[in-house]
Formats: sequence, structure tokens, C-alpha cells
Amino acid sequence: MRPLADIRILSLEQYGAGPFGTLHLADLGAEVIKVEDPRVGGDVGRYVPPYANEEDSLFFEAFNRNKKSISIDLLTPEGRAVFEDLVKVCDVVYSNLRGDVPAKMKITYNDLQHLNPKIVCCSLTGFGMTGPRSSEPGYDYILQGLAGWMDLTGEPDGPPTKSGLSMVDYSGGFVAAISLLAGVHAARRDGVGMDCDLSLYDAAIGMLTYPGVWHMNAGFTPVRTHHSAHPSLVPFQAFEASDGWIIIGCAKEKFWQRLTEVVGKPEWATDPRFITFADRQKHATALLPMLAEIIRHRTVDQWLSVLYPASIPCGPINDVAQAMLEPHTIARNLIFETEHPRYGKIKNLASPVKVGNEAVAHRRAPQRNENFDEVMSGLLKYSPEKIASLGDAGAFGK
Repeated sequence: MRPLADIRILSLEQYGAGPFGTLHLADLGAEVIKVEDPRVGGDVGRYVPPYANEEDSLFFEAFNRNKKSISIDLLTPEGRAVFEDLVKVCDVVYSNLRGDVPAKMKITYNDLQHLNPKIVCCSLTGFGMTGPRSSEPGYDYILQGLAGWMDLTGEPDGPPTKSGLSMVDYSGGFVAAISLLAGVHAARRDGVGMDCDLSLYDAAIGMLTYPGVWHMNAGFTPVRTHHSAHPSLVPFQAFEASDGWIIIGCAKEKFWQRLTEVVGKPEWATDPRFITFADRQKHATALLPMLAEIIRHRTVDQWLSVLYPASIPCGPINDVAQAMLEPHTIARNLIFETEHPRYGKIKNLASPVKVGNEAVAHRRAPQRNENFDEVMSGLLKYSPEKIASLGDAGAFGK
């Protein structure tokens, strides 16, 4: 059995943050049943361009492998009744909606505990279910601005800059997955479920970590650094080589000592301006231009060929294509293939969450309502007559 094969999650998830959270749980064996709204054609992620065709998209594939899909119209009494029957046989009701919506949809613990006292209601919202912004929609880009991330990112003389990835969404998904597992553990131990009120905003503020703590306790004001330099360790930043960019990091004094030899400047090791972390930080404006001038006269590979043997932390700044071809990416089994009825073979990225040595048997993302019979007849044991009657009443969409 996979580690989470005994957990069943009923998910009202959509787009990125919510599906990213359950993606890793599904890879670990959890049964994730996506409830998709037939009124809007299901999860909006199915339609994200540019690689989308009807209800299939590569965006959707990236977030929804190993899951199941059913279409239920929760706005009909009959659809709500099916949903409530599913609550009775699930461990978790999971959603990523606006903060005021879970209460309106009656999917909180108070709304569902009469059906299943051990149900865990995990709501990942933009701003949480309390507070002055709880009714606002939360999007990664907006939250990177609100939480101070963009002010920290970019060149000193440039504009505030968003991360190239939706890191607030993904952080929120991981936070939701951790909370969900903790909630299920407690519910099984105590026999009582609960609400898990999670938000992208909380995740973004929490990930400010030491700059936030430094500011609150010592008045520290973060500043953007040239070439993504570390705020206190010198040198630790991106350098331009003759054919690309490379990161070199001296996180320990021994690395600095080695670097002075590699770049042909052993005298820097005893130069009073550069001996310690504090010295180099104080005289960074003198040191870094000289070091940058040396680095730019060799290629990235030439530098790596001498930095790696010296055990100096370093690495090339790859583009996405190069990252996919990195030998370590292949060796760590981070790319796998599945068969898709529209796209044929699809390459996807494996979850970094690994438990034990058993390989994951990946399934492609489900097509909308693909698992209807399995859930209705198998899990809920509805008769054909009942299914037909519910269908006629609009429970599964028109």
C-alpha cells in the first residue's frame, strides 16, 4: 500500500494552489475525488492557454495526475445530497475558494459534522476566513506584492519584481497538505474532526522568515541587491561569465580561501579588507567589481571545471530547457511519462515529496467526470435507477 492509501479526500479544488496541495497527497496514494462544477465546464485549469484544447490542457495535467473526477451541481438539492453522501465516506473536504465562500456553501465543520463527526474541512483561501480581507479573491501575483516579496526582489535600481513561478500558490498548497494530514491524524486519534482555516496570505507572510524577524526586532530594512547577492555573505551572488551566468557562494570562510586560489588572487586571502565575512561585506564595493572582471573572461563550463573540484559552492544559471536536461534531474527520477487520449505521451514532473522506496505508479489527470461510475456505483453503491433519477433532477448538470 502507498503511505496515504487509506485517506480519501473530497476536493472542491480549482486552478493552481488547491490542486497543487492534493497533487502530492495523490502521488502518496491518497484517493482524491475532484468535484467539478458542470455549470462552468469543471476546473478552470482545464482551459488555461496556450496548450489547451477543449477540456484538456497541459496546465491541468501538471496539477491533477493520480486524481479522480466527478461532475456534481452543488446548487441543486439533489447534487447537494450526493455531496453529503460522499462526506459520509470521506476523511476530508478540501477546497480553495474565496474566504467567505466555505460558510456560504456550507462546507465547514459545523455544517458537515452531523454527517461525519470525524470529517476534516480544509479550506485554503486567499486571505483566510477571518480578517478584513477575508471576502477578497487572492491571487499569487497580488499576494507577492502585499506580503513584501516583490519589494525584496529585483535589481536595486529596477522595479519591484515578481518571482518567475507562482511561489505563494505553491507554498500555500504545501501548507494545506501539511495541515490536512495533521487534521486527519488528530481526527483519527480523537474521533472528532475540525476546520483547517488556511490562506495564501498567511503562507506568504510566514515565508518572510528572518527578514521579517530582523525587521520587527532590530529595525532591519531589507534592500534589493545587485545580481541577487546574499544580503550579508560576500561573495554569494550571480556572476556573468563569457557565455552565460554562474552563481558562486562563499557561505563559509574556507570557501573564500579556496576561491582566492581558483581565481588566481591568493593575496586576497590575507588582504585586511577581505579576510572575514564582516570585512568583505564592508568592502564589497571594492571586491565584487574585481571578482566580476575575472569571472567574465571564462565560460561557465570553464569555471565549473575548476570550482567543482575545489568544492566551492557554485552552479550554472540554467534556463528551463537546461534544467530538464540536467543529469541530476534524470538521476532523481523527476520526469515521468503518462499516456493521454488527446496528447499521446506526456512528460510530467514528479513530486519532490518522497516516502520509502516504492516507485509511484502515475496516472494522467482525469478527464471531467471520468470516474462517475466508479464513485456513484462503486463507492456510494447507488442503483442505476437512483443514478438516473438524480441525473434527471440535474444533480450532475444538464
